[in-house]
Amino acid sequence: MQVIATFVSGLLFGLGLVVSGLINPAKVLNFLDITGSWDASLALTMGAAVVTTGLGYLFVLAKPAPLLGGNFHLPPATAVDGRLITGAALFGIGWGVVGYCPGPAIAALSAGSVSTFVFVAAMLAGMAVSRALTLRNVGGAKTATAESTGATP
Repeated sequence: MQVIATFVSGLLFGLGLVVSGLINPAKVLNFLDITGSWDASLALTMGAAVVTTGLGYLFVLAKPAPLLGGNFHLPPATAVDGRLITGAALFGIGWGVVGYCPGPAIAALSAGSVSTFVFVAAMLAGMAVSRALTLRNVGGAKTATAESTGATP
C-alpha cells in the first residue's frame, strides 16, 4: 500500500507542476521578472502550496504516526546557520538563472529537452559534491574532537 500511495502522491505532485506551469522555465523566469514581463500566476500556485502544506502539517502531525505506518521524518536542524543560508542562496540563484528547481526539473525530463537533461546532470553533480564535502567536514570534525579528547576515532 505504501508503494501505491507513494506513486499516487508523486503522480499528483508532478501533475500539479505541469498544470501550474512550473516545468516551463520561461514561465518561472517571467514570474521572477517583476520589472519586465511579470507573470503573477505562479504566486497563486505558491500560495495554494503554502496553505496546503500548512494544513497538512497541522492535521497530519497531530497523528501519532503516518497512516501507512513507520515514523514521521522531519528535518532535525532548526537553526538558521551559514549552511542553510548558502544553500538557499544557491537554490535561489539557480532558480533565477535557469528557471528550474529540482522537482520541476525532474518532471520536465519527460519533455525530452536537452537543456533540462544538462540542468539535472549538473544538479546531481552539485548534490554529490555537497554530500562529499559534508561527509568530509563531519569526518574531520569527529577526528579533531577525538584527537583533542585523546579518544580514537
